[in-house]
Amino acid sequence: MTQRMADGSAGDADYGTIGGSYASYRQPEPRIAALIEQALAGARTVVNVGAGAGSYESAAFEVTPVEPSASMRAQRPAHLPEAIDAVAEHLPFDDDTFDAAMTTFSVHQWSDVKAGLRELRRVARGPVVVLTCDPDLVRDFWLYEYAPLVLDTEARRYPPIRDITEALGGRADVTTVPIPADCVDGFNEAYYARPELLLDPAARQSCSAWSFVEPDLARQYTERLARDLADGTWDERHGHLRRQPHLNGSLVLIRAT
Repeated sequence: MTQRMADGSAGDADYGTIGGSYASYRQPEPRIAALIEQALAGARTVVNVGAGAGSYESAAFEVTPVEPSASMRAQRPAHLPEAIDAVAEHLPFDDDTFDAAMTTFSVHQWSDVKAGLRELRRVARGPVVVLTCDPDLVRDFWLYEYAPLVLDTEARRYPPIRDITEALGGRADVTTVPIPADCVDGFNEAYYARPELLLDPAARQSCSAWSFVEPDLARQYTERLARDLADGTWDERHGHLRRQPHLNGSLVLIRAT
C-alpha cells in the first residue's frame, strides 16, 4: 500500500513542507510544452498523473489531472480542472478510459514506479508520455562540483530509462529535451547558464532533491557557489555556458505506444 504524508504526498518528498513556492518557480517552459503537446498529438482526452500545480496541461486536450498532494492541488490556477486525489499506483479509472496518459517530473517520486507505469498503460488507449531525467547523466551537470549530495540524490531517485520503457511495453521513443538558457521551469539544470538563481532558497526548495540535504550542508554548498561567483572562479570554469542557447543535459521525453 502506498504511504501518504499529512497533506497526501505519496512519494519520498513532503510537498506540504516544500511545495509552497512551487507554482512560482516551476512554470511550464513553452518550448518543452510544445514537445509534450507534439508527443500527445491526435489525442483528445489525456490523464495527467502527478499533475502538481498544472504545468504542461495543454488547452489542446481535455485533461484529467491526478495529484495526491493537497498543497499542490491548492496551487492549481482557477482555469485548470480540479485535480483528483489519487496515486499513480491505483488510478480510479477503467481500462482504456483515455486517449493518452502523461506524467512530468513525477515518476521518481512514486513508491512503486513499475506499478504506476502499468496503471498509465492500463488506462490509456494510445501513447504514454513521460518527461523525466536520465539518472546516468544527472551527475554530468556542473552543480555536482558544488552540491554532490543533491545530484547523488537525484540520480538515486530517477528510475533508469530502460526500466520505464520496459514497464510501459510496446515501442518507446526516447528523445533528449534541449533546456533553454532562459528556461522558466526551475529544475536544477534550468539554471545551467544562470547559477546565481540557485542562491535563492525558494528556487532550491522547488527542486525536491535539495530537501534531502541537511540545511547546514546545503548552506555550505551555496556559500561555496556564492564565493566562486563573486571571485570569478565559476565563470573561469563554466562561463561559456552563459552564451550557450540551450543545454542537452539529463532531461528526456519518453513516448511509448
